[in-house]
Amino acid sequence: QVQLVESGGGLVQAGGSLRLSCAASGRTFSTYAMGWFRQAPGKEREFIAAISWNGGSTYYADSVKGRFTISRDNAKNTVYLQMNSLKPEDTAVYYCAATGGATYYYLRQDYDYWGQGTQVTVSS
Repeated sequence: QVQLVESGGGLVQAGGSLRLSCAASGRTFSTYAMGWFRQAPGKEREFIAAISWNGGSTYYADSVKGRFTISRDNAKNTVYLQMNSLKPEDTAVYYCAATGGATYYYLRQDYDYWGQGTQVTVSS
């Protein structure tokens, strides 16, 4: 089992940047595929980005492609989401998630473990 704790959220102006971190417990972090999702008020939780267990493969939602970058440091048991050129529509609670597997995953139901989320607010 793995526990996930997100950090790095906050308030930023449109066009600004934030880097989210997700720290994982346990010695098997390097075997998990990781993902980032977000949920805005009144909306479904949506996929943002995913990365394979070794960082060799990544996948992004069209809405963030070219602006967000997912990465991981298995030595630190941490996955990151670098968010640039932020827009007001990026405002949401951001969650990281983990699942076993050999590739990346973009469906919510593929993930077994979830963090509690971190709020990102982008002002116009």
